[in-house]
Formats: sequence, structure tokens, C-alpha cells
Amino acid sequence: MTVRTRFSPSPTGMIHLGNARAALYSALYAKKNQGIFILRIEDTDAERSEERYVAALQDDLNWLGAQCGQY
Repeated sequence: MTVRTRFSPSPTGMIHLGNARAALYSALYAKKNQGIFILRIEDTDAERSEERYVAALQDDLNWLGAQCGQY
């Protein structure tokens, strides 16, 4: 069985320290167990969600070294 972890932010703003910590822990756990780390964008706040924040989240996660697939 493959380990699969995820980070599921709502793209309503820039990443903050709590988001980065949660994403990094999930990514490191997946890496340690030869698993998959998935970025799953939630659409729970459609009024404030913006596509530019999705791109910024991906850039920030890559900068942190948390390579991910998108689900």
C-alpha cells in the first residue's frame, strides 16, 4: 500500500507559517515512506478564492522542497 498525504488549502491568500508547517510535515512523511504528497485545492470559499493564490501556493511549496502532485 502506498502512503498518500495531502495538503488542502482554500486559495484565499498567501501561505502562512501554519500552512507551511502542515504542508511540510505531510510532504516529509510521504517522502520518508516512499509515498505521494498531493496538493488538493479546496473550493470552500468561492468568494475569496483566486487562481493567483493557487499558483503562489505551488511556488511556495516548491520553494520549501515539498514537491507535490495535484489532485
